[in-house]
Amino acid sequence: MLTKADDYPIHQTPEPIAYAGTDRNFYDRYFFNGYDREGELFFAAALGVYPHLNVMDASFSVIHDGKQHNVHASKTLHMERLDTQVGPIEIEVLEPLRVLRVVCEDPDHGIHADVQFTARVPAIEEPRFTRRQGSQTIMDITRLTQNGTYTGTVRVGDQQFELDPATFWGTRDRSWGIRSVGMRDPQPNPYGNAPQFFWLWAPLNFEDYATFYHLNADAEGEPWNTMGRLANSTDSAESQRVASHLDYQPGTRHASHATLEFAAINGNDLTIELVPQATFYMKGLGYGHPEWGHGLYHGELETGYDVIDLATVAKQDPTHFHIQAICDATLKGLGKELRGQGVLEQLVIGPFAPYGFKELMDVAE
Repeated sequence: MLTKADDYPIHQTPEPIAYAGTDRNFYDRYFFNGYDREGELFFAAALGVYPHLNVMDASFSVIHDGKQHNVHASKTLHMERLDTQVGPIEIEVLEPLRVLRVVCEDPDHGIHADVQFTARVPAIEEPRFTRRQGSQTIMDITRLTQNGTYTGTVRVGDQQFELDPATFWGTRDRSWGIRSVGMRDPQPNPYGNAPQFFWLWAPLNFEDYATFYHLNADAEGEPWNTMGRLANSTDSAESQRVASHLDYQPGTRHASHATLEFAAINGNDLTIELVPQATFYMKGLGYGHPEWGHGLYHGELETGYDVIDLATVAKQDPTHFHIQAICDATLKGLGKELRGQGVLEQLVIGPFAPYGFKELMDVAE
């Protein structure tokens, strides 16, 4: 059960805050993305709390004019979990489960953002993610996901954007629980399996509706956690069966096209076509980053900045496998064809038989 407290980084277990407990790899995290419907601007932000490591870190990324600008920050937590500001980046809960604010002030690199997320639909509690390697629990997570609109300003260099909620949509999530954070364990589990992880996540916005899809699957393609939901401003309904079909760009582990299928949802079978228009590299928010990985200790306060040139990025580099493809979306099955936008997040590590991946890091032919 979700409560207002679940919008604050104070969880103790993978359960909602109504329950309690603790673990060395426990984390509590905010994520946001936002995009205008004309494709001119995309931004993303994240802030993570790692109580046992006594670290809080954050990143803000913005794509503009062919470049992905990434601001990073890390601080010693001092066990104060509600002080959600890390150097230039701050997250503020204005109205739990509905309105939140994201700020990034980095004048040295010409990055400014002060934006407010307002929910379009109720928060979705995704099925609990639990995964083990041998005898070790490597993932035990609860996550809420919510689509919304943005107001405020974003500035990159000397160009400023005023965000209009009629045209600027996005998604935010909150996840908490157990996953690998900080430095790697120097003594890996001798009964662990070979690395393998297949992940898709597609929160999408349409006029009057939002859809949510995710898939975790094993090497043979068998889902171990998946969900599809259709939501409006007051309610949501879950699909009885979901499926996805992807085509891959040669030389990558990135999809060139995707189809999502939701069966028997409020009496309708839905089909969603996704066509990627641009790519956001999750490395910009610390995912797989060699220096700014989640939970790494940098001292009392440290900040950083880097830029990814989207025209020349090496897509076959494993640190670039984890992406969000910014997509145009077409929804069929509600009596009319709806057009919208969203992201298809992808991370494929190791073999995955349905799409021909056989090795740890091989790419599509």
